[in-house]
Amino acid sequence: MTDPQFNFYECENPACGLRFPGQEGAPRWNRCPLCRSNTHIVAEVNSHSAPKLQEEARKTRQVEALLDNLRSAWNVGSIFRTSDGLGIAKIHLCGISPTPDNPKLYKTALGAELSLPWEHHNNGVKLAQDLKSRGYLLWALEDIPGAIPIYQADFAEAHIPLVLVVGNEMCGVDPGILEQCQRIISIPMLGIKRSYNVAIAFAIAASYVLNKIEATE
Repeated sequence: MTDPQFNFYECENPACGLRFPGQEGAPRWNRCPLCRSNTHIVAEVNSHSAPKLQEEARKTRQVEALLDNLRSAWNVGSIFRTSDGLGIAKIHLCGISPTPDNPKLYKTALGAELSLPWEHHNNGVKLAQDLKSRGYLLWALEDIPGAIPIYQADFAEAHIPLVLVVGNEMCGVDPGILEQCQRIISIPMLGIKRSYNVAIAFAIAASYVLNKIEATE
């Protein structure tokens, strides 16, 4: 199955002039979705599927994610999609975090949940203890006093396997899990809000951590 092709269209009504993307060959885009005037193609999009990270490459990264008690299936799905793109080796879903059998998760995971290894654990603290006992490095993403701004963190002692932990959208990471973590990192913010959306925060942190670890190897 090939990926759908898209073009950019422009409304021929000077008072409107809407410019928008539409799937190639679909009759509906012959008219403007706002004013219903005729449209014409102004640019073609040469889309293609990027090569997927091979399973061997994913294993070499050995960075996993622990999602503790996330409420939103959309957030979890978004993290699945980000994790697939970054080469995260596995996702641990803990507590009430939705699993891929939740139909809402598919809306943002877009199939990433089908290829990315995952496990569900009722108790995130017990999992954290087990991972730590097996030599995993646990880093929690949490904005609390004492947390190290991620861009100031020392990666010289960072090693794999590593687990990046994120917590509940309202109350954050379980204190019992934080006690097991060797490091707590935060993302500096300049706006009026106190935190990023958890899926956005995970994407920022995971991308930075993965690239810094690879750079120090």
